Amino acid sequence: MAAAAPASAGSFMVTPVRITLSASQSVTPITVRNESQETTVVQVDVVAWTQRDGADVYTATREILATPPIFTLKPGASQIVRIGLRRDADPARELAYRVFLQEVPPPPKAEFKGLRVALRMGIPVFVLPPAAVAPQLRWRAQAMREGGLSLSLRNDGNAHIQVMEVRLAHPAEREIAAERTPVYVLPGQSQGWRMKGSAPSGATVRLRARTDGADVDTDLKVE
Repeated sequence: MAAAAPASAGSFMVTPVRITLSASQSVTPITVRNESQETTVVQVDVVAWTQRDGADVYTATREILATPPIFTLKPGASQIVRIGLRRDADPARELAYRVFLQEVPPPPKAEFKGLRVALRMGIPVFVLPPAAVAPQLRWRAQAMREGGLSLSLRNDGNAHIQVMEVRLAHPAEREIAAERTPVYVLPGQSQGWRMKGSAPSGATVRLRARTDGADVDTDLKVE
């Protein structure tokens, strides 16, 4: 449902907010609509998306094509942008890219004294292989010397997972801590959270996580 909902960047709105490509569907459209009262110029850039040490890494690529790469939208107008795959899908794992749409602000007027911020939105693009894909999750909770808990997730599968919310609770259901900042974990990568609550090493805590796949509800032993 989240992938089908529109996302707004202030002056323009984009739908869908996630793209899936494959050998059988190598091109898909997105719709960009100008929600402002001014004419807006939007530039489209595509990058390959990997992760390192829990951080996103973007590199230039020609494996995904966005057409048109730049366009002008009058107030209330819409533009179809076609996102196309220019390479074969990987035979065994999901590939990840991002399409960035950025507002190109006009030159400031002579009397303008403020600071104008150009709006930018990133749309995930996932390329499916011919074989079935699925994330494989390994969760870990550790007590930190300085207090609090370290919660980590490693994805050993061949597809991404998006985690929207993680919560830790004592067995008696008293919540220890929660984090509600959405993150993606790509195949072979890890993500960590520093949780404010505490539990001693050897204790059992209840993990509940809301994801774009199956939700997680399991016990973890604190290390």
